[in-house]
Amino acid sequence: MAEKEVPIRVLMAKPGLDGHDRGAKIVTKALMNAGMEVIYTGRHQTIDQIVAAAVQEDVDVIGLSILSGSHLYYSRRLIEALKERGITDKLVIVGGVIPRRDIPALKELGVAEVFPEGSSLDEIVDYLKKNVRKAEG
Repeated sequence: MAEKEVPIRVLMAKPGLDGHDRGAKIVTKALMNAGMEVIYTGRHQTIDQIVAAAVQEDVDVIGLSILSGSHLYYSRRLIEALKERGITDKLVIVGGVIPRRDIPALKELGVAEVFPEGSSLDEIVDYLKKNVRKAEG
């Protein structure tokens, strides 16, 4: 039986009090246009809400969109919450207003990739297509 491509499932989340979500919505639309299934949680999500949604929706990727400067805090909390629950099969990516000097620290925490302000939509799509391979037999 031939393998059938299964769409990459992405949870896009805005943690904390950051209310600016235009970038998250643009990335969500680009991922959907690329054939991915995207669940956008909306603004002002807690880490527990994000993890619960990721599990409930059985996503492959959790994307945090952070413009408030709290990227290290929320990324650390998300990675810790996933580990506490024994969840190891979700790729975590972070985008937004991220100083380049913080990228190594985010990756050390366990973030797979960081897309700072100015990253292209094609770059994000290509990264996910190369790093999340799914096939259903």
